[in-house]
Amino acid sequence: MPAPQPPQGFPLAGLGHSAVGPHTGPELETWRSSWVWQRWGLVVGGQRFGQGITVHSRSTVEITLNRQCTSFSARAGVDGLSMLTDGTVRFSVYGDGQRLWRSGALGYDDAPVPVQVPLAGRSTLRLVVEQAGQGHLPTLAGWADAVISCR
Repeated sequence: MPAPQPPQGFPLAGLGHSAVGPHTGPELETWRSSWVWQRWGLVVGGQRFGQGITVHSRSTVEITLNRQCTSFSARAGVDGLSMLTDGTVRFSVYGDGQRLWRSGALGYDDAPVPVQVPLAGRSTLRLVVEQAGQGHLPTLAGWADAVISCR
């Protein structure tokens, strides 16, 4: 019997878009997602990360998995580009419409929080950011070192 294959990591910064993708791995649902900036190199909570995505403080990012995936991991927090913000945000992760994880309210000076969510048996992943406070300035949110692990 052959040994099981180790999980393959799909960084969110490198995901293709469903409108033009081959549908063989995780893809951003182009028309069902808010604005997404896929980035190599970003700062969240004063820490530098190699890759991730930046979104608005009211956003939804839809991802179709297109294969058996085991987990989603990231570090969530306010993007360093929002250095003048007074707003706070809250992050949530959904699998097939069911909330699997939710952060507390996070502001610019807060350290990013670790996200580790199992995805076994799921076909979709949705990342949601909501405003958590009454800030008057725009806030950008970051999903840093964001990776979907699949078989």
